[in-house]
Amino acid sequence: MEQPTLDYIKEISGGNTDFEQKFVTVLQDEFPKEKEAYIDFLSKENLEEASKVVHKLKHKFGILSMTDSYRLAVSYEEELKDGQREQEEEFTAILEMVHAFIKEL
Repeated sequence: MEQPTLDYIKEISGGNTDFEQKFVTVLQDEFPKEKEAYIDFLSKENLEEASKVVHKLKHKFGILSMTDSYRLAVSYEEELKDGQREQEEEFTAILEMVHAFIKEL
């Protein structure tokens, strides 16, 4: 499984560490809330709302240079819209890994 990195954030920051830290702070604030909302919607079988949260989360995967995870999230988002949950386990594993990474920053 691919690992999250800050490479993209460092690239777009142009070496501006204040910018990098602000970006990381936004990730640290938003990601746990979005992850919790996703889990809550799944537990309530509200797959349409869960798909909307996956839509937000997939962009964070892109920011963390996780192109394979981004692609999976795109597919999973559509799957949820169709009332399916086949990729749930794989997506949840990615969420857990990213959450641990962000907490360590």
